[in-house]
Amino acid sequence: MSSFEGCFGRAPQGRVRSPGRVNLIGEHTDYNDGFVLPIAIELAVTATWAGRDDRTVRFRSASTGETVQVDLDADLQPAPGAWGNYPVGVAVELAAAGVALRGADVLLESTLPIGGGLSSSAAMEVATALSLMAAAGTPRAIDGRELALLCQRAENNFAGAPCGIMDQSVVVMGRVGHAMLLDCRSGRIRHVPFNDPDIVLLVVDTQVKHDIGEGGYPLRRRQCQEAAEKLGAVALRDVTADALAQAAAGGRLAGDHLKRARHVVGEIHRTLEAVEALEAGDWAGFGLLMLASHASLRDDFEVSCPELDAVVAAAQGREGVYGARMTGGGFGGCAIVLARVDAAGPIAEAISGDFASRFGRRCPIFATAAAPGAAELAGI
Repeated sequence: MSSFEGCFGRAPQGRVRSPGRVNLIGEHTDYNDGFVLPIAIELAVTATWAGRDDRTVRFRSASTGETVQVDLDADLQPAPGAWGNYPVGVAVELAAAGVALRGADVLLESTLPIGGGLSSSAAMEVATALSLMAAAGTPRAIDGRELALLCQRAENNFAGAPCGIMDQSVVVMGRVGHAMLLDCRSGRIRHVPFNDPDIVLLVVDTQVKHDIGEGGYPLRRRQCQEAAEKLGAVALRDVTADALAQAAAGGRLAGDHLKRARHVVGEIHRTLEAVEALEAGDWAGFGLLMLASHASLRDDFEVSCPELDAVVAAAQGREGVYGARMTGGGFGGCAIVLARVDAAGPIAEAISGDFASRFGRRCPIFATAAAPGAAELAGI
């Protein structure tokens, strides 16, 4: 770990890997108490750490070269727009949860594209939490569900990003070779096999950066809550398609509120249908649900962008492609393409070439499999 020694002048004591995630389907349903179907992926944040004998914590970002230093006994407050709010927020929440923290040096390295919609922030939060607990001599002091909720609170309250619970949950509890069906109301999870050797998932990075703390995402959350209230529901999960159609016909819901609700109600149904398709090995059916999801995100939820739409259009109907959609919060980031493994190379080349002809640059594309959730690594 020469990079850690170069940053902090001493040897590390441990190392944690925390994966990013791709959501297969179930977008913008988590904060509506719905269902989501993500996988943990092989790209990840790695946190290398060593404990200290004082109450100082230093977080070093390998990507920016910046160090954030905090005193655990100080009244810690967010800094506007700073990346350090994510790990510092985790320290604050761990202390509030009763974990007896001690000082530590933590080097954060990532293979995830920042702002790419692959949950680099959640991966950083979970890596930080596991590192700080290990440095305090209390590894895994908090169970998986509570750890996910703690990291979500850090992102909501300290970093100011109003994310749902999906990202942190799959980062913590993802399983190799499986997608994770998460009921965002009850917290119940079910791992569904996603490991067909004839199938590949391609991730296409448009390199259009997004920030869910900016206006579009909070506005969508507010519109969803307002729509639920207009319909007399606790959350849009409780609204059926028939009830939504009646409300629209009667004028109780219209405009953007109707469009947002129509996406969420339909997406929850599509997610449960997608699980059935996975379990039946119906890749064609799963792919059609992906395409319907993208159309709904583009037209009703209005969180796509020209680059994401171009990727999906370039993939759709191509030999060997089952389906494609944007993934993540939207307004940029990544799209995913479900395809036959023997056709992956030509498909990726065609998508990248089409993208270059439209936008003057090629888009990075990589294949991923369902990876395990966050864990301490041996052999430091």
